[in-house]
Amino acid sequence: MDCGEGLPEWAALLDKMRTRKPKYLEIVNWVQDRINKKELKPGDKLYSENELSEMFHLSRQTVRHAIAVLEQQNFLTRIQGSGTYISGTALGASSGEKTMNIAVISTYVDSYIFPNIIKGIEKILSKEGYMVQIAFTNNKIERERDIIQNILEKNNIDGLIVEATKSALPNPNLMFYEEIMKRNIPAIFFNSYYPSLPAPHVALNDKLMGKKVTQYLIQKGHKKIAAIFKADDGQGHLRYAGYVEAMLEADLKLNDINIIWLDTEYVRDLKDEKKQILTRIEGCTAVFCYNDEIAFLLEEICQREGIRIPEELSIIGIDNSELSELSEIPFTSISHPMEKLGTKVAKNLIEVIKDRNYDANYEFDSEIVERGSVKEI
Repeated sequence: MDCGEGLPEWAALLDKMRTRKPKYLEIVNWVQDRINKKELKPGDKLYSENELSEMFHLSRQTVRHAIAVLEQQNFLTRIQGSGTYISGTALGASSGEKTMNIAVISTYVDSYIFPNIIKGIEKILSKEGYMVQIAFTNNKIERERDIIQNILEKNNIDGLIVEATKSALPNPNLMFYEEIMKRNIPAIFFNSYYPSLPAPHVALNDKLMGKKVTQYLIQKGHKKIAAIFKADDGQGHLRYAGYVEAMLEADLKLNDINIIWLDTEYVRDLKDEKKQILTRIEGCTAVFCYNDEIAFLLEEICQREGIRIPEELSIIGIDNSELSELSEIPFTSISHPMEKLGTKVAKNLIEVIKDRNYDANYEFDSEIVERGSVKEI
């Protein structure tokens, strides 16, 4: 039996098969078309595999293949545990329109140095006409993950200012920050940062601060200097590096037993571990505390145990916060720029938004504010 232009039926069927497009291209072409028409934009979340399967009446395997092809072509980005998104580099996908929104992520908000940092950030951004979206991680990785995922899903910011969460530890959220950068959204870190990410930061020069504190104690005649650092953030490791450098340059002995490492949760329970802390610093004349919070807690422990400050033990902190003045014995501390740091990080982000080649890195130097907690030997 003949078919079409006189071809046998089997030949006509074969010709039809040659011209038929693979099924997965239905999804590929549909996504590309919607991107080119700007119906899908960078950051928009694509339908799930199940939804696409139902929409196009295709198997899950075919849907997965289509998504893989689109990902290879840089139209899509898959984020583990979150979903599949339109890539920031998708052809014809970027509208270039400004939202005048800046997201700010901080670890804490209601105490210590953070209100003044946030104040500095907000002052500059508001002056430039930006709306500020502020979120707080409470230094918890899972909370950081939720915040960054939400930012990626909404895709409505012109820039990101963020304080790293537990920056000394391997962080499972780095892929979300990498996606922020793929979308060409300017991001800048403050206080602490992730060394493996190619993003600028504004912070204290923490290694230099650690060295200055230690040198100050050495100049006051102290040779047996204990130290307490935070183990789960990069600032603690940098301040430790400064402490080590100063001790070695002064030809003083480093004793591991006198160096105490705490994580964020342990700091809150410091007073409950007073016996262990006092055992570790026994025989030392001074203690370099990672920050004012730890110095304040250590002073309380000493007072309860009848250890006189500074007669029997000298204490010094970093940040020059209200805690250093409000403690029963005001203690010496290195000043933190706080509001100036917030102002600087906001100004630098604005410069990066204007010019993506702008070098936004900046580290503050600072000076020691002397009070009555360090004895001269």
